[in-house]
Amino acid sequence: MRHNRRLRWAAIPIAASLSLVLAGCTQAQLNGFLPGFEDGAGPATNHTERVSGLWVTSWIVLLVVGLVTWGLTIWAVIAYRRRKGQTGLPVQLRYNMPIEVFYTVVPLILVLGFFAFTARDQAAIEQRFAEDEVDVRIEVIGKQWAWDINYIDENVYSPGIQGQLDDEGPSGSLVQSELPTLYLPVGQNVELKLEARDVIHSFWVVDFLYKKDLIPGKTNYMSFVPEREGTYAGKCAELCGEYHSLMLFNVEVVSQDEYDAYIESLRDLGQEGQLSTEYDRRQNQPGPGAPELNEEQEAE
Repeated sequence: MRHNRRLRWAAIPIAASLSLVLAGCTQAQLNGFLPGFEDGAGPATNHTERVSGLWVTSWIVLLVVGLVTWGLTIWAVIAYRRRKGQTGLPVQLRYNMPIEVFYTVVPLILVLGFFAFTARDQAAIEQRFAEDEVDVRIEVIGKQWAWDINYIDENVYSPGIQGQLDDEGPSGSLVQSELPTLYLPVGQNVELKLEARDVIHSFWVVDFLYKKDLIPGKTNYMSFVPEREGTYAGKCAELCGEYHSLMLFNVEVVSQDEYDAYIESLRDLGQEGQLSTEYDRRQNQPGPGAPELNEEQEAE
């Protein structure tokens, strides 16, 4: 009884100290210093907190495991060190069943736990919206070394060119106005259809904390809700050739009115319709999308 009372009295100051420390943390600190969070503002998308939660929880568990492991190691070094006057080897034990069970079962539980929570969160993030729940449908096509964007519902498009060096700016800087820009309306259910024209690319918006591969001959999807207006940097995260480092883009999350105005600006430029697969380089190669050969061509 006295022992339990001591534990309670010890827990009170510890809990108070933790509360004080956590209360003084910024949004970045509370979310493991990951991008996608700003003080006084919500997360970038509806999935961002889920990703950061898995990240932070995993690190807390790993830090606890590390502290326990180092604590036991240091304790063993001190408690079983060679004392003055001791000679020879200490008593040798063939095995210690409780310890062997401990260091077999605990890692197994940790691995299964990490797998279960990762699979749960991945399934939630990968879940596509139902057909009638999608507010905005956009097709993003990766190519060496830029991005083409089809706004499917509005039947307009925006062709992209690779990053252009800014001759008037600092060395290595790019002309931001010439980077492909994907516009998204804030608070809407967005579904991105991801395609590749040539080789494997990877669509990565850094602050969204998620990326998805673009694979020739295969269509991938991303479903999410952009929840904070702003400009977000994006890039290809899969080495795709000589100018991979210039395969950049921006994402503009704007109000519905600004989004509608941008769509109208594309119409004013005559960019109505959709960019098709006629420019896909893989059509000239064996594999998915290759044109069928007639008998004479096959004989050749």
